[in-house]
Amino acid sequence: MTKVLTDTRSIRIKGRSFLALVLSPEPPLDAWLTRLDDLASRSAGFFLGRPVVLDVADLEIDRAGLKRLIDELGKRNVRIMGIEGGRPSLFEPGMPPAMKGGRPAPDIEIPAEPTVEPVGAASAKAAASSLQMEPQAARAISSIVIREPVRSGQSVIFPEGDVTVVGSVASGAEIIAGGSVHIYGTLRGRALAGSVGNASARIFCRRLEAELLAIDGVYKTAEDMAPNLRGQAVQLWLEGDSIMAERLN
Repeated sequence: MTKVLTDTRSIRIKGRSFLALVLSPEPPLDAWLTRLDDLASRSAGFFLGRPVVLDVADLEIDRAGLKRLIDELGKRNVRIMGIEGGRPSLFEPGMPPAMKGGRPAPDIEIPAEPTVEPVGAASAKAAASSLQMEPQAARAISSIVIREPVRSGQSVIFPEGDVTVVGSVASGAEIIAGGSVHIYGTLRGRALAGSVGNASARIFCRRLEAELLAIDGVYKTAEDMAPNLRGQAVQLWLEGDSIMAERLN
């Protein structure tokens, strides 16, 4: 029987990119989960409300092991939106879907926020009420400048390039940049530079009181930082898998 379609309106389907965290577990998984717990305990709420992709490309794991891993992450309030690098035999109904085509530098859109001034983009307009930006057509934009403090609970996400804050970043706030992060005030929250795969990114701040720092996925929490750097003007960069730091004069 042929069904007659009386409603001629079409269904609108759009493409949209979101910045997701990628977790890449390493064996042994028990030790990796312990390190994850340690990170979460020192940066409360870091994974809450975030899209997370589980990358198992370099992990020898069977279906049962993958389900246990997803369950363990769920107990930690880490919600997996998709699994990258998994063999088709690993999946079964009810599991997060397989994901392909992840790109280190996603298409983004222009940031819309009155207090954010894109460098080299005269036409950028402000419209959002939150500092969490959704940049549009920003291929010509390599950095943004935020001319007010970033308050607790606010997020600045700019995967296309550098983020400069002319002010402080409060505890519980975060800056996520595809390039470097520059803070011309006190950094008490979180700063993640090189978030889309840029090992040459750096973090600069006038006064270091950060609760978490990351460059190209390598993390350092407040407890890991040298005491003599706290309260100082510093720059941080990545050498291999280690975050290096030095005081700025």
